[in-house]
Amino acid sequence: MTAAPRTWATERLDEIVNRPVTILPPVIQTLRLGGLDEWGIGWIKKRWQPHPDLLNVDGSLFGGYIAALADQALAFAAMTVVPADRVFRTINLNVNFIRVGRAHPLAIEAVVVAQTRQMLTVRATLKREDGELIAEASAQQTLQWNEEVRRRHGEAGPNNALEPTA
Repeated sequence: MTAAPRTWATERLDEIVNRPVTILPPVIQTLRLGGLDEWGIGWIKKRWQPHPDLLNVDGSLFGGYIAALADQALAFAAMTVVPADRVFRTINLNVNFIRVGRAHPLAIEAVVVAQTRQMLTVRATLKREDGELIAEASAQQTLQWNEEVRRRHGEAGPNNALEPTA
């Protein structure tokens, strides 16, 4: 396996995987999405156990919650390849629900399937431990200049078409 370049994103992934007491962002804690088990260039894997408080009254997982898990996994996969001077934003998220999720552990995997200078395309699967597919997801993420890196190095990246010009 090729070693991943050291970036803000790969350092954060290593921190999440290698430090059991890593403080996750408040939104991740609130939603109980958990961390990450392993990663490599272009892929991630995590195992997730639903908390009973997250289940509907019939014992099923709320679909929006599955979408949040997928979005997190897709973001983790993007972090494995995002250049050091860039950040990304999800601009499209598609989730296909295949089976009803319940209170069983999920094996979640995500991969980067395409990368250009301005866009990442990623896919994820959420499966029960017996291999039954619960949901599959895909996303596109736009790459943007990391303003913190630009300020630190005094670089002026290309004008973002979404930002007003003087």
